[in-house]
Amino acid sequence: MKPGKGIIFRQLFESISSTYTYLLGDEESKEAVIIDPVLETVVRDVKLIEELGLTLKVAVNTHCHADHITGTGLLKKKVYGSKSAISLLSGATADIMLSEGDRINFGKHVLTVRETPGHTDGCVTLVLGDQSMAFTGDTLLIRGCGRTDFQQGCSKRLYQAVHQKIFTLPGHCLIYPAHDYKGQTVSTVEEERKFNPRLTKTLDEFVHIMANLNLPKPAQIDIAVPANLLCGLHDV
Repeated sequence: MKPGKGIIFRQLFESISSTYTYLLGDEESKEAVIIDPVLETVVRDVKLIEELGLTLKVAVNTHCHADHITGTGLLKKKVYGSKSAISLLSGATADIMLSEGDRINFGKHVLTVRETPGHTDGCVTLVLGDQSMAFTGDTLLIRGCGRTDFQQGCSKRLYQAVHQKIFTLPGHCLIYPAHDYKGQTVSTVEEERKFNPRLTKTLDEFVHIMANLNLPKPAQIDIAVPANLLCGLHDV
């Protein structure tokens, strides 16, 4: 499994919240995008960007996270000229407010926005131009999906979003989620269509499963959500 042609790609991990951060760059222009950066790992990420000779254009969040504080605000302070981005429906503040079909360009490459609500109202999936890679945030995880019991969660909307906006991608499209708790790093659309234990069920069965997860409240939610509404910093 390889990223698209001419793409610099790095998958990075933050262990406390089990968050994946993704760095994508254009090999020719060196323009880059970072997806779902975490506050505590910004120094690491900036060092990597500098080592690879990249110019960070956009730091984008797939949604307003509840389990960690985003690094987008601090990245803007540390990387001159970079901009923050998040869905218009998230209720958060950013330089770029994203909607269905919007494009995030870096060099000759592009990420296209697909609105995939259900975990939150403002969840988006970012699809590489050739549909070889999709960054699904918390909407679709490897053999799982995001919770729907807080932050405007709605099981029916999540189910419909996955089936209409993600499962319609080519089967070979690589799925890169915002989190994994079992050491898994990547899946494919075809795998998840076949093997996802929740999203292979009927809508009614899925809604019942999600209503009975009985998960504890995310440890950082009361701190993370207010901070993330402001890109992680109060003075962005």
